[in-house]
Amino acid sequence: MPAMAREDESTGPHFLVVTYPAQGHINPARHLAQRLLRATPGARVTLSTAVSACRKMFPEAASAADSELVDGAGIRYAPYSDGYGEEGFDRAKDDHTAYMGQLKLVGAQTLDALLARFRDEGRPVTRVVYTVLLSWVADVARGHGVPAALYWIQPATVLAAYFHYFRGTDGVDAAIAAKAADPWAEVRLPGITAQLRVRDLPSFLVSGSGAATEGGNDPYAFVLAEFREQLAALDREDDPTVLVNTFDAMEPDAVATLREHGLDVVPVGPLLSFLDSAGPGAEPAPSNNNDLFKQDGKGYMAWLDAQPAASVVYISFGSMSVMSERQVAEVARGMADSGRPFLWVLRKDNRAGADAGAGIDVGDGNGMVVEWCEQGKVLGHAAVGCFVTHCGWNSTVESVACGVPAVGVPQWTDQGTNAWLLDRIGVGVRAAVSEDDGVLEAEELQRCLAFAASEPVRAQAALWRDKARAAAARGGSSERNLRAFVEQAIGTGNN
Repeated sequence: MPAMAREDESTGPHFLVVTYPAQGHINPARHLAQRLLRATPGARVTLSTAVSACRKMFPEAASAADSELVDGAGIRYAPYSDGYGEEGFDRAKDDHTAYMGQLKLVGAQTLDALLARFRDEGRPVTRVVYTVLLSWVADVARGHGVPAALYWIQPATVLAAYFHYFRGTDGVDAAIAAKAADPWAEVRLPGITAQLRVRDLPSFLVSGSGAATEGGNDPYAFVLAEFREQLAALDREDDPTVLVNTFDAMEPDAVATLREHGLDVVPVGPLLSFLDSAGPGAEPAPSNNNDLFKQDGKGYMAWLDAQPAASVVYISFGSMSVMSERQVAEVARGMADSGRPFLWVLRKDNRAGADAGAGIDVGDGNGMVVEWCEQGKVLGHAAVGCFVTHCGWNSTVESVACGVPAVGVPQWTDQGTNAWLLDRIGVGVRAAVSEDDGVLEAEELQRCLAFAASEPVRAQAALWRDKARAAAARGGSSERNLRAFVEQAIGTGNN
């Protein structure tokens, strides 16, 4: 059973981290919450997400609305309502635009009540931090006189792309619109010295600029408007602060151009809980592994223990990316033909209606297929030598921080930009996909695996692992930035 919140921590600062109820948002929010907890003695850190997400994270609790559940790391959970109850939003049948309207309306009402309850109980919130798609959170916090900061959970380069596009800096919005139909067309983002192509831009910028999906039925068409509102909300603040899950060495151009144009971005990454215990003599970080997906019980860590060093290909396309039946078959064929051992995360909804493991050749114990796993532990295992990934930003920073070369297979949102960043720093390769259906075919997968396993790429991956960990370590650039944010928050808070 989850522990209940203690009532003896009312004198220290109180951080409230509010996040959208999806795994890719909750993970970085938890990592930030844990870092705030460890960096601020006596602090109370509460994470708030939708009731439905809390229900999945604490299935043993009598109710998702129980008073402040606590995970193994000491983070408290106090849910807000998105108007969809404990079952939550169903991507397969519910309307996304309608959901966002309910989330803003009901979420604001229940978050307002939560802040009032904390105040009345003598545990007022010192600082609110909120993730993307929740710009209304800042307005709720302002109503209670509590400062709020945006936590940008995508790379700074993506933030720079949206920022300059919405402001029309140097005519970049018109340039993207003119080239949107050609994925190979070159595009310059103000302040970014390296060249990008249209395919490297956030997909919502491209689709919103003229390359809309066939039939105009993109269920995620609302996202571009949400990001526009997010930046407009920052413009309404007197002194907006944006924490970014990146580090200075990885994206210096993006950080610099945003600051030059008046946006105070603070690199605080890579924010990964397993880094809190990295280093000789460090105590193990406490566990906060309350995922929305149930861990597979097949003993994948024991299986990894039996594999040679740097031999295993880890394959995961994340919590939302979709794999077609042909894509599953091509990955299975590619791995079977390669002869390399592999650990493959294949969610039930990506198995195209087939029985578990159908059509996947794991021949002679050379591979293992699981429904979900603890990715940080897997990537940190000595047996893992390559990561075939959809290039979600969480997966990208985990790959870099663990020194694992990557094969990028981006699909949408920020993933193309993330793949571009991996290629730019020399720690991965973006795979070519078929033009008709966007499938990574077996032969191309094998080619990319060979490239990722080459000595130059492995050496670069090790170099960037050290840079990432140095930034996050005590005295590193990101650790100093986060400490300065905490000190400023405590100094200006209402505690």
